[in-house]
Amino acid sequence: MDKLKVIDLLDTVSERDQTKFNNNIRSSLLINTDLNRVDADFEWLEIMEDTIRYLDNILRNPNRFIVNEEEIVKVELARRITVESIRHLSKHTNYIQKIEDNGDVKPSKILNIQKDESYDTYENRLIYTLIENMRNFLEIKKKSLITASSIKDVKKAKFNAKSNIGKEQVFVELNYTSSLIDKKEVQGDRPIEERVNRLDDDISMLMNTDVYKTLRKLHVARVIPPIKKTNVILKNTNFQYAMKLWDYLQNHVADDTKIFKSNKKYEDNGILKEYMNNTFLFDYLAMNTISAIDSNDRKKEVIDEITDNLIQRIVELNVDLPLTELKEKIGDKIAVIKYRNEASLSEIQNAFSNRIKSYLEKVENIKLE
Repeated sequence: MDKLKVIDLLDTVSERDQTKFNNNIRSSLLINTDLNRVDADFEWLEIMEDTIRYLDNILRNPNRFIVNEEEIVKVELARRITVESIRHLSKHTNYIQKIEDNGDVKPSKILNIQKDESYDTYENRLIYTLIENMRNFLEIKKKSLITASSIKDVKKAKFNAKSNIGKEQVFVELNYTSSLIDKKEVQGDRPIEERVNRLDDDISMLMNTDVYKTLRKLHVARVIPPIKKTNVILKNTNFQYAMKLWDYLQNHVADDTKIFKSNKKYEDNGILKEYMNNTFLFDYLAMNTISAIDSNDRKKEVIDEITDNLIQRIVELNVDLPLTELKEKIGDKIAVIKYRNEASLSEIQNAFSNRIKSYLEKVENIKLE
């Protein structure tokens, strides 16, 4: 990376004047920051959208079992005489009213068995509970729906300073404002609000199925963790997706949206103020370039100071070297550098002259032809 040209400004003023200027600075720095950051997570929406069809598959082909309702009724009210009815009558002969001569048995009462299908299975109650959890989770999200992650970061500063070099008085007033406002929309084929409304409709559709309405009417108990790993839950693909959503909702009970707000107003007296004071010196040096007053004298003063510092450094590095030998070494080095510069200049001049001469000769030959 190229060196910043502003650094070269330091060469235009002596270290002594730099020190004087910095020591005489009197400044104040007022800071005002306003930060509002929202990190919204829509993973829940994607998982629910992906799981709806699998829940629909489960409810369209629900797990069920047969319930036998047994009742002792008058024989004329019995809907169906089954093997179980005959077996029961053989054990309860008090229900036999009469035995005909031909051996026919005429009972007064008999066991009536009515077979009904029931949706009240563990797997169905698990799905019922999951749908209830989805509904509750969605209601929480809808109350404070945030449709995108966003950031608002505004920084303001007011810097006032004054200083002097000799009789020259210098003042600066700086108003700084930085503003970052960005909103990161979620990638998708539809806006978040539309997707949430669609999901709401899909959940309502699940709640309108026969299985869900039957279980709700029965006031079945909700399933609580830990979940029983039945064969259906472990091996059925639809239940595998349902359990993925179940686990997610169990681990994300609270709203995952992170909101951070900070607003500060204060007077800075730390490193930031020190940075601003340093830039004050560069501002002064930059503006000083438009003035030619005493520029030659100042340049000479800077050169003298740099030369003195270099000589002092050389002497410090060669303490044991005799003064005469030190002078000779410095003199020889200066001569070499001067000769090198002159030689380089001479080579450039010769090359340039040869090119000009060659060009003129070509022009002359063209004229003769």
